[in-house]
Amino acid sequence: MAKLRNPILPGFNPDPSIVRVGADYYIATSTFEWYPGVQIHHSRDLANWELVTRPLTRQAQLDMRGDPDSCGVWAPCLTHDGERFWLVYTDVKRKDGSFKDAHNYIVSAPEIEGPWSDPVYVNSSGFDPSLFHDEDGRKWFLNMLWDHRSRPLLFAGIALQEYDPVQGRLVGERKNIFTGTELELVEGPHLYKRNGWYYLLTAEGGTGYEHACTFARSRSIDGPYELHPQKHIITAKDSPLNEVQRSGHGDIVETPDGRTYVVHLMGRPTTQKRRCVLGRETGIQEAEWRDDWLWVKNGPVPSIEVDVPGTRDDTAYWAERRYRFDGTLHKDFQWLRTPETDRIFAVRDGRLSLIGRESIGSWFEQALVARRVTHFSFDAETVIDFSPTDERQFAGLTHYYGRYNFHYMSVSAHADGRRELLLMTSPASFPDGQLIYPAEPIALPQDGPIRLKLEVRGPALQFFFAPGLGGNWQPAGPVLDASIVSDECGGHAEHGSFTGGFVGMACSDLNGTARTAEFHDFVYRPVRHETDRY
Repeated sequence: MAKLRNPILPGFNPDPSIVRVGADYYIATSTFEWYPGVQIHHSRDLANWELVTRPLTRQAQLDMRGDPDSCGVWAPCLTHDGERFWLVYTDVKRKDGSFKDAHNYIVSAPEIEGPWSDPVYVNSSGFDPSLFHDEDGRKWFLNMLWDHRSRPLLFAGIALQEYDPVQGRLVGERKNIFTGTELELVEGPHLYKRNGWYYLLTAEGGTGYEHACTFARSRSIDGPYELHPQKHIITAKDSPLNEVQRSGHGDIVETPDGRTYVVHLMGRPTTQKRRCVLGRETGIQEAEWRDDWLWVKNGPVPSIEVDVPGTRDDTAYWAERRYRFDGTLHKDFQWLRTPETDRIFAVRDGRLSLIGRESIGSWFEQALVARRVTHFSFDAETVIDFSPTDERQFAGLTHYYGRYNFHYMSVSAHADGRRELLLMTSPASFPDGQLIYPAEPIALPQDGPIRLKLEVRGPALQFFFAPGLGGNWQPAGPVLDASIVSDECGGHAEHGSFTGGFVGMACSDLNGTARTAEFHDFVYRPVRHETDRY
């Protein structure tokens, strides 16, 4: 056994669901408004993980145009019934206010790489669905129930109903089997069976610093469920100085030699503002069964270091990534909401062509291609060819969280057509969306490529530019607060924002003429810095 330092999936990888098939482990995590939907990582030793697929790749499976920030794909559940993989997920269309429009679907595949089926619609009574395959061959569907009346709770409990895969629908009576503890906000259910007991693992307390994994058991699948002696088997809610925070929403897996682990959501706050600039990540804890209860080792406070079967190789994590646009988009990149990629980008002739659509704040169709930020300190560079005609056309490099939280250095033009470099930042503009312009526009040559770069060192971000393909980097504007790209910044705060930091390229044409920006390449360079603790 070797010591591993959490997280196992750094950067925006929340709500983990884990399954082992033979010697192979797979973790599915939420992707929210980012397309394609659901990330699935693979490992053989619980230490080294590789992204192998994002299964929701076409319009029939997922179309998130119009989904607000932090909506879209919530809390997937990945299981295997001995013959097929099953993936259950929610597409959330509204999350703010009293109502939740949350539609639950099931897809399946013979292999993890697919082909993944068209979705079967299941219900919309609440989010965080999961599928349990019982020993007798029956399948059971769970999801949290949403009650907009709050009688007595918005999070009304965990619903259980049988799923008939032949008919492709729920059958029989729906029962509310668990209403949670005094922490409330019960969600994220996963069901297991062992030694004649049914076990229910749920998430409670919201996704912020009160988050927890709650454990219960019953002799009958539909309850009643008795609580674990600790109630919450993983939580940092009473340990504000612990390195691993915001811990909850977990799933259980056993190794081939009988060891037990829990993967769980976690965050690593930085600065006195306790902002998780890398978003909600996936951690792991070792556990053991005693007296037919699961106990997390050294828990319930999550450990930063855990014994796992494998030894992690961090070589790839610290390596510079230089992305060439040679016909396909690298799997590290995603875009926002739309399945119609030909309307927002093309990869050809060594270039990424972004087709100017709506603004960087659009919930419908914007050309933004980015990769996760997985380091507290990093550089990002690109080269752009863009010839805007006025101020409504702009394209460039962005450090992005969502509609109301981003930094953006763009090539644009003044009303008279003179090309200029324009800095925009949105530190906490919910709900009015007003931008801040931290520096005066910088005049650019009227033609030719422009090199763009940003450097993040912990909480500090500095933009740079250089006209042409040579020349020295010149700073653009002042040092900015990189920590605004986090769940905790803005009007929603950590209980309403659920994604993580991205860095990438964007293009907008608010004239509606679809002007195109050409990006030659993209570089992501991790930097070892005092803020890094991975």
